[in-house]
Amino acid sequence: MTTSKQPVESAKPAWALQTTPHADALRLSVAPMMDWTDTHCRVFHRLLAPQARLYSEMVHANAVVLGDRARLLAMDPCEHPVALQLGGSEPALLAQAARIAADWGYDEVNLNCGCPSDRVQAGRFGACLMREPALVADSVAAMIAAVPEVPITVKCRLGVDDDHEWERFARFIDTVAQAGCRMFVVHARNAWLQGLSPKENREVPPLRYDWAYRLKRERPDLRVVVNGGIADADEATAHLDHVDGAMLGRAAYHTPYLLHELSVRWFGGVQRSRGDLLRAYRPYVESQLARGVFLKHITRHLLGLFSGQPGGRAFRQTLSEGAHKPGADWSLVERALSLTEREPVLHDHP
Repeated sequence: MTTSKQPVESAKPAWALQTTPHADALRLSVAPMMDWTDTHCRVFHRLLAPQARLYSEMVHANAVVLGDRARLLAMDPCEHPVALQLGGSEPALLAQAARIAADWGYDEVNLNCGCPSDRVQAGRFGACLMREPALVADSVAAMIAAVPEVPITVKCRLGVDDDHEWERFARFIDTVAQAGCRMFVVHARNAWLQGLSPKENREVPPLRYDWAYRLKRERPDLRVVVNGGIADADEATAHLDHVDGAMLGRAAYHTPYLLHELSVRWFGGVQRSRGDLLRAYRPYVESQLARGVFLKHITRHLLGLFSGQPGGRAFRQTLSEGAHKPGADWSLVERALSLTEREPVLHDHP
């Protein structure tokens, strides 16, 4: 595998997502997570869940237009279907960035209307946009006009601070849908712009999945994916009775084998062992090492693979302590893996 560094030509028809196997990926997806869902992470997650939809970290539209695209938009061909999440609030700039994303081969462009950090507040994007539905609609319309062949989607919250009115949330959705957006990823909490850190915003505001369920029930023509606080396979599966899909965030990252379990449960196939899946990652890892990538940038995404399993702590410790050392290579991964494969030592107790 090699990392794509050049734009690719897209030949998919408009809204191909709804008419190709990519539509199946709505059911299971991995949330865009800053500092986590880079291309190394996404390639690993693709091995675990072949049908899942993967999302990039949020990238500001201005960075896409003016920045180092080879770094910001790095993507391996195996990642498809994969979406680029954009931040921003200037319709023309977002349209330009969406066009670039499509030219680089992304299967979807998602607009972030949910991030509550200080940085997005200062830049008037992210969760702030929940209070500017007309601006979001203008942005979506501009992006659709620029890239009619690629779905433009929105990831949002239920509201901002003490906005607890269903009607306000519904107006936001309807305004943006009228501009052409047909898919919404709903992080089923409010975003608090004052008084809570981004981490607290992922945990403190109460979850209200019923709003996402109601949105799908009352607007069945929209595709609705629910996100927020989904921690296990049974919970994720239960959401499919009400919405089109479940998006996992921290659970997918910290316990990535959950992705594989859900992939087999929802799409079929043979469940593979953690060791088999990890060894399937070796060709990619070695290709990246040959390009000068340090092992630590790759193995940081593997630390939770054996979470809760015998040898899991030793596996994590071995990678954490060794991956940053000069010359660290795949042999370190094998050494860590061997610690999970030993027969348990039995002790006699008097």
